Amino acid sequence: MTKPLEFDYIVVGAGASGCVVAARLSEKADVSVGLFEAGGQDKALILGIPGANIITGTDPRYNWAYQTEPNPELGGRKLYWAQGKVVGGSSSINGMMYMRGHRRDYDRWKARGCDGWDYRGVLPYFRKAETNERGESELHGGSGPMLVAAGRSTAPVCELFLQAAEAYGVPLVDDLNADKPQAFGHVDMTIGKGRRSSASAAYLRPALKRRNLTLVVNALTLRVVIVKGEAKGIEFLHDGQKRMAVARRGVILSGGAVNSPQLLMLSGVGDATTLKAFGIQVEADLPEVGRNLQNHPMYRLMYTTTKPVSAYSHVRPLGAVKAGLQYALRRSGVLSRGLFPTSGFFHAVEGDPNTEIQVCMAPALVIRRKPGVFGILPTEHGFTLLLNHGSPFSRGEVRLKSSNPTVPAAIFSNFFSDPRDIDILAEGARRARDLVHSAPLGQILGRELLPAKPAATREDFEADIRSTATTHYHPVGTCRMGSDSQSVVDPQLRVRGVDRLYVADASIMPVLINGNTYAASVMIGEKAADIIGSL
Repeated sequence: MTKPLEFDYIVVGAGASGCVVAARLSEKADVSVGLFEAGGQDKALILGIPGANIITGTDPRYNWAYQTEPNPELGGRKLYWAQGKVVGGSSSINGMMYMRGHRRDYDRWKARGCDGWDYRGVLPYFRKAETNERGESELHGGSGPMLVAAGRSTAPVCELFLQAAEAYGVPLVDDLNADKPQAFGHVDMTIGKGRRSSASAAYLRPALKRRNLTLVVNALTLRVVIVKGEAKGIEFLHDGQKRMAVARRGVILSGGAVNSPQLLMLSGVGDATTLKAFGIQVEADLPEVGRNLQNHPMYRLMYTTTKPVSAYSHVRPLGAVKAGLQYALRRSGVLSRGLFPTSGFFHAVEGDPNTEIQVCMAPALVIRRKPGVFGILPTEHGFTLLLNHGSPFSRGEVRLKSSNPTVPAAIFSNFFSDPRDIDILAEGARRARDLVHSAPLGQILGRELLPAKPAATREDFEADIRSTATTHYHPVGTCRMGSDSQSVVDPQLRVRGVDRLYVADASIMPVLINGNTYAASVMIGEKAADIIGSL
């Protein structure tokens, strides 16, 4: 075997959190950091073009493209489960929506034993991470690595939707991160100067100029090497060969809600009975590894419009030429923005924050008719609404399928296993439909494409949800943080039962936030680097 690599810290996974952790730890000149990524480089120019997300978001070159196990509450359907397999992780292929979640979300973490992770404890790290187009304030940062552009419309139908929401009784705001539990507006985007501000672009690329930071790509980590209860390094597969890397001060897992628990289990950290059944030596009996999986089930409403108010104008010949020239010459226009510029929240049951519905609007018909980019581009004017229940009650699980690290883990989404979730989403869908019929948007509605069958009652919506719901790609919770003995990591992100082993990614969230998870994952990376670097 080739001579082992040696570092002070090893970070596994160059995703939203891992890039941040590696970059921040390497700011100390006397500390060496090795960052290991199973995917390849993110050098393709198309990955940086925000409007190209319609292509890159599902490109198998950059995506693990997992499939879940059959979901009983969805008629046994399997679900597509996207996760970035490239430097930058999902931050290199996501929708770039910068939505932190609410103050209440993080205060709930503290209430579950995560001291230091309440809203007051995490806000400084959100601010540290960003340079917001609005400038520095009590809410936003003005000098961080990640560039954040204020939200704006990309088609007239966005403004019509906001006017309808206001008529329906939901207030409009300039900043959806301003902790208003019911509000609509244009969403901030992790975009700067017309380019995607991924964790790689914002943190990693500048940090790689330092000699004490090493990035190893196309390197699948096979296991964490644990000796006498202490993480000593990793075994990884690179260029067809097994290799070792030694960590003098610690190993940090940042593979995400699927890969981090799988790697823990492959390394002997998990439910002892299950590990023994796979012939894996037990290093720490932690039955909660892989459990507590949460994600946002997603349901679509879709309508044509009778007026030329949607993004379909941008894909017609003259519109496409204009969009291309605007981007090529000035990094402006529709290609410099994300696909879902307008969003917001409302309660399915008035006054009950546990029933919050997030709405993301695409000012276009989002229909996959056939493979390839031309199979998803709209062919007429219209818009799409993506709805999800902000903090679902159902819990799933990630389990081993094999002791072979190249075999993907089994993902049990368990959507709607708690019946409260489908009740809330169905009621939210009924109310969202009422909203879009409000003036002025309702005055230009054409055909209702989704739901495809007539839906007059909440029960009709429930049946359609079971037939068509997918996922919003926000998995969290499988390495739950807490102060109880059953939690996988403590509030200092230390894996229980193994010294010098940490987890820093969305898998540590005890409860899913009401929003997209990129901003929160960057915050976790920032806070993790501070914690681990001081231990």
